[in-house]
Amino acid sequence: MTVFTATELKDIMLSTADGAPIDLDGEFLDTPFTDMDFDSLAVLEIATRVQQDYHLAIPDEAVADLTTPRDVLDYVTQRLRESA
Repeated sequence: MTVFTATELKDIMLSTADGAPIDLDGEFLDTPFTDMDFDSLAVLEIATRVQQDYHLAIPDEAVADLTTPRDVLDYVTQRLRESA
């Protein structure tokens, strides 16, 4: 089974930030994306990268519910378990 970790999510988030200064050096999993200056387009970009890297489908309706990094981590982990 493929595993999706907080470190991998952090790497994806940093890559989608396009060099913008964001602080992911502490507890960031429960911080809303909006509080980290990630707008809905950035969250969609994160979801797209996850879909490409992990070969998962994430429906647009699900993306709208991903409001924190933990939501993304939990969603992807569940989908990976289901596909195993």
